[in-house]
Amino acid sequence: MTKLYNKLSTRKFRKTLRNNMPFAERLLWSRLKSKQLNNLKFRRQYSIGKYVLDFYCVEKRLAVELDGDSHYLSEYDRESDIRRDQYLNSIDIKVLRFTNREIYYNLDGVLGKITSPNPSLSRRGVRDQ
Repeated sequence: MTKLYNKLSTRKFRKTLRNNMPFAERLLWSRLKSKQLNNLKFRRQYSIGKYVLDFYCVEKRLAVELDGDSHYLSEYDRESDIRRDQYLNSIDIKVLRFTNREIYYNLDGVLGKITSPNPSLSRRGVRDQ
């Protein structure tokens, strides 16, 4: 059976990502870590399959992805995000996507969406600004 979660082959890469988190990720992590949010345990830079997720809550089967400027630079990036979301959804993992702007200007609203019993999935172009 193939290992799906936190493969050893991605360990060094995940550590590099954790040590070089963009400011928006650090800001959100400061509110997610240590079970601060509704006693939910979040992991950062958690790998599932061939993807490394920004944040993941095992209990809710919820991935939280932050879309910085790099997610809007090319058509490939948008297509890659769509494929990633489809894969995660196919293994029963919900994906919430937020822009860096949402983290900076509406962090409490973002946290509210994350803790919602049935979070509505964010899709590009449908996010609150």
